[in-house]
Amino acid sequence: MNDSSGQPTEAAPKRKDARRNQQTLLDAAAAVFVTSGVEAPVRDIAAKAGVGMGTIYRHFPTRADLVIAVYRHQVDACAEAGPALLATSPTPHAALEQWVDLFVAFLVTKHGLPSAMHADKAGFETLHTYFLDRLVPVCTQLLDAAVTSGEIRADIDAYQLMRGIGNLCIGAESDPRYDARRLVALLVAGLRTR
Repeated sequence: MNDSSGQPTEAAPKRKDARRNQQTLLDAAAAVFVTSGVEAPVRDIAAKAGVGMGTIYRHFPTRADLVIAVYRHQVDACAEAGPALLATSPTPHAALEQWVDLFVAFLVTKHGLPSAMHADKAGFETLHTYFLDRLVPVCTQLLDAAVTSGEIRADIDAYQLMRGIGNLCIGAESDPRYDARRLVALLVAGLRTR
């Protein structure tokens, strides 16, 4: 909506607030999914976000909509973190280690996604493609920087590393004796040249 001079009125701030509210919902849902899985009650997510259940259903009419939105939100956050870590970390290897830690945290919320989307195989495949398209280039950038600095070996590519990390994370949420983070840290340490 515009005022008499043609300038936008209050509609823009509302959109910013709506985006912030949606981010709050997604962050709350991700936190609840980590502790309770993707089948967690919507009331738990609403309580964590400090909103009513109707607000969640207004933004995400189905559980699958919410799970997909959380997944995409976390993929985007992980993708955006890579360049920021490269710019602020003391070394490319340190940036890689920090990014891998974020990636592992993301994978925890990814478990349960296939069951939440069991009726939508095409949708699941679309999400997987989105995941690869957004994260493989970021991981490649981090690996290339660490190789160029002489910190890691050059004989692994981003897809292989991400796949290996993903495989190490399988089942971690259901076995308290299994420490996937420790094994992933050993994998990343094993890339070092010195």
